[in-house]
Amino acid sequence: MVDLRIREMQDEIMRLKKEKDVCILAHSYQAREIVEIADFMGDSYQLSVMAQKAPQKTVLMCGVRFMAETVKMLSEDKKVILVNPIAGCPMAEQMEPEMIRYFKEKNPEYTIVAYINTTAELKTVCDVCVTSSTAVKIVKQIPNERIAFIPDCNLGAYVQKQVPEKEIKLLQGGCPIHASVTVREVEKARELYPNALLLVHPECVPKVVERADFVGSTSAIMEFAKNNTTHTDFIIGTENSIIEHLQYMCPDKRFFPLSKNLICPNMKATTLVDVLRALEGKGGEEIVMDPETIKAARKCIDEMIRLGG
Repeated sequence: MVDLRIREMQDEIMRLKKEKDVCILAHSYQAREIVEIADFMGDSYQLSVMAQKAPQKTVLMCGVRFMAETVKMLSEDKKVILVNPIAGCPMAEQMEPEMIRYFKEKNPEYTIVAYINTTAELKTVCDVCVTSSTAVKIVKQIPNERIAFIPDCNLGAYVQKQVPEKEIKLLQGGCPIHASVTVREVEKARELYPNALLLVHPECVPKVVERADFVGSTSAIMEFAKNNTTHTDFIIGTENSIIEHLQYMCPDKRFFPLSKNLICPNMKATTLVDVLRALEGKGGEEIVMDPETIKAARKCIDEMIRLGG
């Protein structure tokens, strides 16, 4: 039975966003009821690009802080509101700019490649940014043979395997949620669902990644599952909300969790009530960044666009 309170809130959100000319962005790890009222759903970089193209001058980010920062950097003229201010990203906050500055001083021969899951401050001291879907392509395009990859050593290890001609130095960091998945969980899932393909995010540890049938970003995993015509069963090795979205998108297919622990508490911090309160002007936090930080942080994003285009 449909919860009328949820439907009523969704209807009010739809009314208010139209009345106030607001664009709502939802990361694909958000709950279904939030995705349903969003103008766009996607990964962090996709949402930033969509925000640039949206005609609205106010953007609500249903995601985490670094995503809202990226939207602001690419759309300086827009008002960007992080719906739930406590929604952060442990990986994005693992390294301080001073640490990378020190590394660069001691190792000037390395190009610093930063995963987009980093703070704006950290991006200011990096050379190029990457997403999980563009990391391999961009690292291949970098003229320098020596790469320092931050902060996710698991994604970095995956890139190293795909680009063996480069010397990639991994600085220890990563997503604690994806990194928690074990080989035993892979074996158990294979036993439970022997006919299913295993689709895994490269933020998982290498021993899990190498056992997958497909490795890719969240968006790539969803596209692979939707478009696959030879299988109907899939084990999903990324945030478990993706299972729910795929179930709605592909009711003729079956989707199973690789691990019950693949749940991001920061993504789950945002609720439908938070979205409504942000639209009413009673909640959320406007992302304010000084022009110098935006200019410095955008350099590595602009380089990502140049090399990944």
